[in-house]
Amino acid sequence: MKRRALTGGERADWLRLSRTRGIGPITFFHLLERYGSAAAVLEDLPSLAKKAGGKAEVKAPDLSDIQREIDATAKLGATHLAACEPDYSACLAAIDAPPPIIAVRGNRALLSRQSIALVGARDASAAGRRMARDLARDLGQAGYVIVSGMARGIDGEAHAASMDTGTVAAIAGGIDQIYPPQHEQLYGVLAQRGCLVSESPLGYVAQARDFPKRNRVISGLSLATIVVEAAERSGSLITARFALEQGREVMAVPGSPLDPRARGANRLLKQGAALIESAEDVLHAMEGISPPTFDEPFSDRFDARDADVPPALLRAVCEALSPTPMRIEEIVRAVDAPHRLVAAALAELELAGHVQTHVGGTASRAV
Repeated sequence: MKRRALTGGERADWLRLSRTRGIGPITFFHLLERYGSAAAVLEDLPSLAKKAGGKAEVKAPDLSDIQREIDATAKLGATHLAACEPDYSACLAAIDAPPPIIAVRGNRALLSRQSIALVGARDASAAGRRMARDLARDLGQAGYVIVSGMARGIDGEAHAASMDTGTVAAIAGGIDQIYPPQHEQLYGVLAQRGCLVSESPLGYVAQARDFPKRNRVISGLSLATIVVEAAERSGSLITARFALEQGREVMAVPGSPLDPRARGANRLLKQGAALIESAEDVLHAMEGISPPTFDEPFSDRFDARDADVPPALLRAVCEALSPTPMRIEEIVRAVDAPHRLVAAALAELELAGHVQTHVGGTASRAV
């Protein structure tokens, strides 16, 4: 897929398709490759779901609702960017099934620069906060944009210290939602001097299940992720895991073994993360790392030309799945069918409500 700007009508179609229940990023891009345009997918959605045995009607949001969201987003001073567009982060576009559409508020030119994610504990120690400020300031002065999640603690320190050099906040709710409420002032400054990014609908209030998606965007925007402080069940470790899955660098700042806030970061170090004590260590670790290319996610795995899925294959794919996610390559081997046909089958089964596809190239039976 080539970089190109969408027309107003195409943008609305992309937004409608991405907002359709049952269509995640993997299915979105598969269907786009299969049909050639979002408009063509939208036209054929009802028949696709019925073909796979879906009982409930698959209905995209009304165009009038989508247009209201586009207009309200523009009134806020934000805009929607599709994954194929020039201003969409090439680093984010290169991950496996990136968000098809993101809302962006602020200086979107920051998305075109090389970025490093800096994440950590919400209840960070004074030492951890200072380390976050020092790293963000020094890496910003070295030319990197700092990406974080606008949370309390390490995130807030990272944004504040890199505001003059460039910082991006990925948020879990809609682009108009401020979370946590204590960061209302930070949100306002980011909207004016930094950049805010969200893949959620305007007005959407984030729930707990949305924060891993936000963490995936944080790591996806960045060439590397640095964890400053993180407990053993910290969301920062989820960001680090996504970074590894995306083929990005993971780094961690060591902490006292007596401090529970350091256990997650110390575990990353045991698992091979680069040990960071200063920005100089980060810059050394970044030597030789080149930005991923834009074309990476739009490869032949989404190529489903001539993919008229036989009913027998739909049944075979469904029978091969269990509630435990399995890699699509394993499904291909299990049913002994071409990858593009299996991808087409998974898309139809997901629309019918029988299957769930997951970022990272896995699928499971819907429960």
